[in-house]
Amino acid sequence: MKTSILVVEDQSDIRKLINMTMQFGNYEVHEADHGLLGVKMAQAVRPSLILMDVMMPGEIDGLQACARIKSDPELRHIPIIMLTARGQQSDFEAGRQAGADGYLTKPFSPLELIDTIEKLLQERAAAGA
Repeated sequence: MKTSILVVEDQSDIRKLINMTMQFGNYEVHEADHGLLGVKMAQAVRPSLILMDVMMPGEIDGLQACARIKSDPELRHIPIIMLTARGQQSDFEAGRQAGADGYLTKPFSPLELIDTIEKLLQERAAAGA
């Protein structure tokens, strides 16, 4: 069975890069191009993991989308890795406050992305979540 991953990212080139990277593993990728759609897709798809861009146009940004998903009792167990071009300590703290489980600073390498995803999924499996 494939591991489903939801990518919430407004830049199509980054979504494409992530999609191509995920094809090397046993992953099924779902995509959303803004925060509100990301929340709706999380509810519909129930992915194993979510990759969420922090800065996105639209009604809600990535931090707000993350907080909404983490406040839903049926979705809060899903690990969320925030993707951002901003790597300041305050940015990491804002991600933690929104409920993010991990953080990747752009640009990241495909190998770094896969390592981060697999590590988080293994931690979840070990914790019995």
